[in-house]
Amino acid sequence: MSTPTPRTTDAFGPAAPVLSVAPVTLPAPDRAVDLQIRVSVPLTGEGRLPVILLSHGQGFSNNLSSLNGYAPLVSFWAAHGFAVIQPTHLSSTTLKLPADTPGAPMHWRSRAEDISRLIDRLDEIEAAVPGLTGRLDRDRIAVAGHSMGGHTAGLLLGARLTDPDDGTEVDLADSRIGAGVLLAGPGRGGDALVPAMAEMLPFLTTADFSRMATPTLVVNGEKDGSTHLTVRGPAWHTDPYTLSPGPKTLLTLFDAEHGLGGISGYDVAETTDESPARVAALARLSWAYLRSRLYADDTAWQAAREALASGPDAFGRVESKEG
Repeated sequence: MSTPTPRTTDAFGPAAPVLSVAPVTLPAPDRAVDLQIRVSVPLTGEGRLPVILLSHGQGFSNNLSSLNGYAPLVSFWAAHGFAVIQPTHLSSTTLKLPADTPGAPMHWRSRAEDISRLIDRLDEIEAAVPGLTGRLDRDRIAVAGHSMGGHTAGLLLGARLTDPDDGTEVDLADSRIGAGVLLAGPGRGGDALVPAMAEMLPFLTTADFSRMATPTLVVNGEKDGSTHLTVRGPAWHTDPYTLSPGPKTLLTLFDAEHGLGGISGYDVAETTDESPARVAALARLSWAYLRSRLYADDTAWQAAREALASGPDAFGRVESKEG
């Protein structure tokens, strides 16, 4: 049987081979454990690389909620010119931290602090990866996150909440981040939450998107009911779009559930709506959105939207608001 020729180009430009290095360990004495990350970059190409910091979700699998997840997105983003950095948050099932670890179970504050810590330590990250020194563009940084990672990304983009432990308003926005992608992230709290979940995860009850001003692509699945979390159905995941100021863009993926076709990993058993074509479309659309937000003269988003989110074969629909 012959071996198929690897695809090296597509409609969105040439795909470079990808170098992925993990684990890279950043000492963090103020953290329960040191911070481990994966760094994925194109092996070839010129110029500095814009950076995507990717926050994982939770889920049922042992390793996908860590630096080992989201390969379908990471591979595409890195092959098309981004440096992608993936931390393993303290909430990861791979760490098996004691239930009484401060911040458990979701470590919502530490998650956001992990991302800002990575920006602080880009010099160390460059030095730890062969051939990366001098290649990261510190003026073009984006954050992306899926599910609980969407909550993390939202905080970094300007969303706020009230700390359930002391009642203070929490502002973890990082002005160094120029754009974001929220993938099936949570919406507002209050009566939108299932009562048992509001009691279990009280930090979700006070979500405030009114000051989340950083340009963001909000992605929701048309059939993502998330009934364990919300009584509002799929519309709940659109709250970061509808309740925040512009500029924002909403991408609703047709027939998609919480896995958005299987973004958390290849052939993942917990994916309920497996669709490689949908995942490929989302990878391209999210990549194009970030390209066009981080580079003012880039037209990738317009081309991707016309190719993948319009016409009878569209994978989803797009709406936007400015100001």
